[in-house]
Amino acid sequence: MKFQATIGEKELDIELSPKEGTFKSGELDGAYTFERVNGRYFLRTGTKTYKIDNISKEGSNIEFSMNGVWHIISVKDEQELLLDRLGFKTGAAAAEGILNAPMPGKILEIMVKEGDEVEKDQPLVILEAMKMENELKAPMSGTISSISADVGQSLEKNSPILEIETIG
Repeated sequence: MKFQATIGEKELDIELSPKEGTFKSGELDGAYTFERVNGRYFLRTGTKTYKIDNISKEGSNIEFSMNGVWHIISVKDEQELLLDRLGFKTGAAAAEGILNAPMPGKILEIMVKEGDEVEKDQPLVILEAMKMENELKAPMSGTISSISADVGQSLEKNSPILEIETIG
């Protein structure tokens, strides 16, 4: 099985062979085990063990904590990668112009207003969550068509913050 994982700005091509328990990613390759024990997941590779908890998935995005550190990654399988190459959008990608709160938090700052043109990955909003300030970036280039959240507002996970309309 082939996947592409995006962690921050870094894209990784990963190939897993579950029957053989092997993986390959760039120059790295080796054996792994992934198992569930007493409601927790454990990933073992070489001499390292990683404890994985708090897993949630929405579309291609996966949130989880690994050894107590929170991670958000985007994972695409072979079918999603093929659809991307052909120019088609999956259900999650079709709604990519909507910026939702990735976790519960409070809006500290909104750096744009309706009608502003933005570039992909441009910082748009500062969301305070778990006593940390998180910079939320534009998922695509376009024009801010609506803002549905206010500074100081507390949001639940996946609450809409703003919408971007593609240009053209």
